[in-house]
Amino acid sequence: MTRELRNFWQRISDGITIQQLWAQFRADARDSYQFYSKEVDRTPVEGESRWKRFWRTVRGLFWAMIMKLSPGRRVLLLIALVLLFLPGLSFRRGDEDIQSDPGSSRFFAGVVLVVLLAMELSDRVTMKRDLEIAREIQSWLMPSQAPSVPGVDIAFANRPANTVAGDYYDAFFRPNGRLLIVVADVAGKSVPAALLAATLQASLRTLAALPASLPELVTQVNRYACEQSLQGRRFTTGFVAELDTATGALTYVNAGHNWPVLRHASGIIERLETGGLPLGITTARPYQCGAATLAKGDLLLIFTDGLVEAEDDQQGEYGEARMLSVVQGLQSPTAAGAVKNIMSSVDTFVGLTRQHDDITCLLLRMT
Repeated sequence: MTRELRNFWQRISDGITIQQLWAQFRADARDSYQFYSKEVDRTPVEGESRWKRFWRTVRGLFWAMIMKLSPGRRVLLLIALVLLFLPGLSFRRGDEDIQSDPGSSRFFAGVVLVVLLAMELSDRVTMKRDLEIAREIQSWLMPSQAPSVPGVDIAFANRPANTVAGDYYDAFFRPNGRLLIVVADVAGKSVPAALLAATLQASLRTLAALPASLPELVTQVNRYACEQSLQGRRFTTGFVAELDTATGALTYVNAGHNWPVLRHASGIIERLETGGLPLGITTARPYQCGAATLAKGDLLLIFTDGLVEAEDDQQGEYGEARMLSVVQGLQSPTAAGAVKNIMSSVDTFVGLTRQHDDITCLLLRMT
């Protein structure tokens, strides 16, 4: 019997410790509360007691949850809750008073709740299946392996906060023989951001095949992004660079993105900030082009804000200072090893806290 219970617990918990399960539950509860509380009016009312404010908040959370259901499920849930908490109700039929049986009422309420749970789980499984298909399609759009470039070692890591991500990265050669490097972050998360990231990838790949300079390329991508941005509500930050692999000359445009870190072999840190506004804001502002030179032993890290804004269980941020300290201390002989060290540093900091934003890193190392 003990063995059967142990196997049952292993199946239910996936072998996760009690501490990890509790941490997951706390993270889920916090995320759920933040999700529903957005629709609750918690504005203080003059003369309202603390208890009245508390019950007003509870009532608001209850209705925020109820209204997420379809009308049919909403009515069934309300009936089940009434029967569960008021099982001994009486009602009048003609001249006869009828008292409901508490045991039967609770049993019926339990059956209804189980049926509703099964319906919601069915919806969730269907949605998860569709999202898995979307993730598979998204993985086709972004490289699984870096291009082989003599003298240049490239690696990347991409970790979506949800099944699909709004981050986009790429590295490929243009017709002019230069290596194009891209990291972008669409505002928002999940499916809407992933769809816009896919359109951005398609437009960039198409436009990059044309004989245009880097600023012209970014301007054309921005024009396309403005057409799809819903009056600037769906903007995209991005870092786009061209590398002459023979000379190490790097030209770049930073479109409102986190400043990449260029660590020279001497240990000097350079931040690549020249550019302009995020893509999709306006076509009226031109983009400036920056330049840097990469030599043997230099390391370039391009990342999205999910890296530095990763939070621990106290909602403290990983931060740029901690990231720069890790970059300064990187000793791995390979780009893949360096990326692994950076991601391990983030994992150690956040612990079991649920990831709240997409994380993408592209690291280039001159060999």
